[in-house]
Amino acid sequence: MADNTADNGDSSSSLARRDGLQAGPSHAAQTVSSRANDDATNNQGPAASAKVQQPKPQALPQRSGPSSILVSTRQKGNPVLTAIRAHAWEYSDIPADFILGATTCALFLSLKYHRLHPEYIYNRIRGLQGKYNLRLLLTMVDIENHEESLKELSKTSLINNVTIILAWSAAEAGRWLELYKTYEHAPPTAIRSQQARGDGERVIEFITTPRSINKSDAVALVSNFGSVRTAVNAQPEEVMLLPGWGEKKVQRWCQAVREPFRLQKAAKRSLIRDDAQAGDANHDLSRDIDMMAEAEEEALVEAATERLQSAVKPGVWGAAPNGASRKRAASPDMTEGVMAALAKLRDNG
Repeated sequence: MADNTADNGDSSSSLARRDGLQAGPSHAAQTVSSRANDDATNNQGPAASAKVQQPKPQALPQRSGPSSILVSTRQKGNPVLTAIRAHAWEYSDIPADFILGATTCALFLSLKYHRLHPEYIYNRIRGLQGKYNLRLLLTMVDIENHEESLKELSKTSLINNVTIILAWSAAEAGRWLELYKTYEHAPPTAIRSQQARGDGERVIEFITTPRSINKSDAVALVSNFGSVRTAVNAQPEEVMLLPGWGEKKVQRWCQAVREPFRLQKAAKRSLIRDDAQAGDANHDLSRDIDMMAEAEEEALVEAATERLQSAVKPGVWGAAPNGASRKRAASPDMTEGVMAALAKLRDNG
């Protein structure tokens, strides 16, 4: 019975394999035809009628400068090179003396050399031909009387769009080059101070402007007086009652909020100008007084002369009567009185 069942199973499995072999090619043909139909349907759909989409061009990232500082072969033996330690540097055939980035270059100039060869720097600036956006003139101040030379270089920098950087030693010059190379890719916010966001932070920033006043002092001041206006108008005795506010701190606060916003130098210049104007006015007034005194003096002299001429007739000086002699005797006294009056007028004037 078991043998019959096994035979029946073998025979059924063999029949199934045979049927599968017979049906295999037709099934495969049907699968291939269905895929072909699907592809044909897809090609005839909306995608076939649509235009081919071209990829949009993308902006390439900005070309970055070399990682090291490029140095011109003209600078061989320059002591500034020994002071560059934060960045690597290498010699290169470049129009400038130092390349600090893709758009930054620097020229090196010694004022001692500039006095001997004043045309050198103008030829070097002309050789740049506007290739860099930021062009530095690293100037070594190695002479004592440098004012005239720097004034001349300042005019040249304004005309040729060059920024002058002064250095008094090779170490300082090397540090300048390192700083410009370090901040080559730094955003503008790297050197911008942190701005206050809210009104409270702005109030605290305003109050802590004077020296030695901290944030806790500012909070105590505003919480006690209620507003900045009341705190500014408060008397020093009232502010001194706050915790943490000593005599020096109160003095600095009152001086900061009550002193004029105008600079003291400008105020001194205005006072000097006012004094000069007042001096000119006084000079004009004294000149007018002198002219008036001279006019009065001339009038008195003319009056005295007329009185003398009327008192003594011409031609009778030889044999004059007694009355005439008395008048002649009185005339010197009158002349002396007139002179005394004139001297007194001059002293008063």
